[in-house]
Amino acid sequence: MHSPRPRRTPIALALAGLLGAAAVGGAGAATPHDPLPATRTVTYANHRFVIPASWSVVDLAARPTACVRFDRHALYLGNPGSGQSCPAGAVGRTEAVLAQPATTPAAETGTDDQSLDHQYVATDTNIRVTATYRTDKSLVRGILGDAGLPSRAPTRNQHPAPKPPAPLPLAATNYTGRGFDACTAPSNGAMSDWRTDSPYRAVGIYIGGGQRACSQPNLTASWVRTQATAGWHFLPLYVGPQADDITSATEEGTEAADDAVSHAQSLGFGAGAPLYYDMEAYSSSHRSTVLTFLSAWTKELHTKGYTSAVYSSSSSAITDLVGARGSSTTEPDIIFDGLWNGVADTADDAVPSDAWPDHQRVHQYAGNVSETYGGTTIDIDRDYLDVVTPIAAPQDDDSRKAGTQAAPSHVANDPSGVAYSVID
Repeated sequence: MHSPRPRRTPIALALAGLLGAAAVGGAGAATPHDPLPATRTVTYANHRFVIPASWSVVDLAARPTACVRFDRHALYLGNPGSGQSCPAGAVGRTEAVLAQPATTPAAETGTDDQSLDHQYVATDTNIRVTATYRTDKSLVRGILGDAGLPSRAPTRNQHPAPKPPAPLPLAATNYTGRGFDACTAPSNGAMSDWRTDSPYRAVGIYIGGGQRACSQPNLTASWVRTQATAGWHFLPLYVGPQADDITSATEEGTEAADDAVSHAQSLGFGAGAPLYYDMEAYSSSHRSTVLTFLSAWTKELHTKGYTSAVYSSSSSAITDLVGARGSSTTEPDIIFDGLWNGVADTADDAVPSDAWPDHQRVHQYAGNVSETYGGTTIDIDRDYLDVVTPIAAPQDDDSRKAGTQAAPSHVANDPSGVAYSVID
């Protein structure tokens, strides 16, 4: 708010502070008859990871505040810390691996291909590995194979999916005032410090998507519920395919919405909650593709009973959505524009006053700034919200296409009987 399978050529080195001894191999010498890339081998929890020699190896036990970033080539060993120091603007995925010790013996072993999230998740009796990718699936799949991790898909029919938590009050996603978003959800302690001392009362959280850069060790249904109880409000952000990744706009926009709903429900965001698609800035040549994609995103969220929201640069998707008013594009219910002008309000010269006028805007007014409250420093983007959640329904789509932006229907109370809280 960015190669061929390696060859094993190990030499001995030690990595301290890991489960068991860790050996790191050196690079093999390339010859005219051996064009394969240089590699090294790292042994962790009795599994051998053969990685390109250019990758970083990060011992998370020794560096508990290290940011586990999937937009960088790296092998991370251990559990991500609850107080990761992550840059706010990290976006995207590439080939990277996180190997964590299993806290308890795995109930099921195997490798799950989570294609929408651009990752494999492999579990064995003593380890859990997340291997992300952008385009080179074969590289990370080869790393998992070399590590001796099970190639079969995990058996799920004997382990039904856990029941989603009870939905939060809709008030949890309504707010007028200052907020922030960070690449990884802060710890409970950090959120408590900021609730006491900061001017912010809303937080943007990255709930899923194949371009989500930072790991999310804190982001659970329990964390969300705890922060809601403490008085925090939320912007649930989903970072899926970006403009230059989209090949089938309608299908992929629909798939992204379905996946976002699944992630949202697992965290306690029920029907009616706004889900924000993060579409980073793009070339004008992608305008038509992006509008088709976002239209499909909105239609599918409405079908699922959710409210559609879109984040983008003021000069990219926001301008394009404004230009598409009155066309066949189905408009989102809420816009979240990135315009770093330093002004904490929802005004934007690119957006007419009659567009999204009824508590339907969020403004990211500054980015990549570090702030400290209560002794806790977080790298953030600054936001200003004016959001009251409309009720999204399929039959509303015709009025949105017409560009009239008729005032949405609001409810006085959500299903759990809690009245809307617009201003904290």
